[in-house]
Amino acid sequence: MEPIIKVFFNFIPALADLPNWLAVTLIGVVLAVGTFLYIAVFTLFGVWLERKISAHMQDRLGPMEVGGWHGWAQTIADTIKLLIKEDIVPEKSDRFLYKFAPYVVFTAVMAAFAVIPWSKKFIPANLNVGLLYIISISSLGVIGILMGGWASNNKWSLYGAMRSAAQMVSYEIPVSLSLISVILITGTLDMQEIVYRQSGTLFSWNIFHYFPFAFLAFIIYFIASLAEANRTPFDLPEAESELVAGFHTEYSGMRWAFFMLSEYANMFVVSAISAVVFFGGWQAPFGFLNFIPGPIWFLGKALILVFVQMWIRWTLPRLRVDQLMYTAWKVLTPFSFALVLFIAFWKVL
Repeated sequence: MEPIIKVFFNFIPALADLPNWLAVTLIGVVLAVGTFLYIAVFTLFGVWLERKISAHMQDRLGPMEVGGWHGWAQTIADTIKLLIKEDIVPEKSDRFLYKFAPYVVFTAVMAAFAVIPWSKKFIPANLNVGLLYIISISSLGVIGILMGGWASNNKWSLYGAMRSAAQMVSYEIPVSLSLISVILITGTLDMQEIVYRQSGTLFSWNIFHYFPFAFLAFIIYFIASLAEANRTPFDLPEAESELVAGFHTEYSGMRWAFFMLSEYANMFVVSAISAVVFFGGWQAPFGFLNFIPGPIWFLGKALILVFVQMWIRWTLPRLRVDQLMYTAWKVLTPFSFALVLFIAFWKVL
């Protein structure tokens, strides 16, 4: 936390007069509230953007016309609806677990923001094992999904939760192995250090500098991250035709909104990891562009990858369950294991 504390002390000198524990607590609260507000705003923007993309790609008139110019007010209206919608709890559900599950899923995604480097000086927690932390904390969301499906006392919710858990646990393996490939290449788990080691030009970024190893690792990571974020063609957990709405069938109002916040926040997190690990993070592609602030570069790279995720959603059909598991265990996992071994031998030789 030291770098971010120094940044806060520079902007607010009065913090230095407070006891250290109190200053650190206040900074932590500010970062947590700021992260939550960012997730809320990004989700609002993400829903709006996804509707625009779908409208342009599939000639949908509704999202382009409702609510004034370019349909801008529809997403705001939906947000207000969720805020005032009645919160219904099934009569025979496990009330505590049912209410607690959305917050577990959301907390897992929100905690991942702690080690994401936005610029040279701004990283909430500069851990020397940042990449390992992200891989670990992202697994917590599986527990919340299982909790919500089981506590709903609905067999379709339980089926959806089990299927979602199987999907996420399966695809965590190729995700982790693809990131291990980059760890072998860069020799560090520190997210900020990974960015520093890509300093220079566009061709210093891992995906170009270590071509084709990093490129193959990125392809495996990106495909598996779609499944981790429950995005098409891996959105089986909410296959309406089979399971009504998957593990959150019984949820409504703000509790359902927290699941959606988590999904869109997860889209950004997996894209941010790609930007940091493969595309130079907050580094500019060429030196003469360094006058543009680092956070702008970082956010731009992450949002481009978010756009690609949305593009894929409105282009490809959904896979069947057997195809989804086949892709994880018989395609991505063997290839990612082979890539790790090949990079290890290459580094040694």
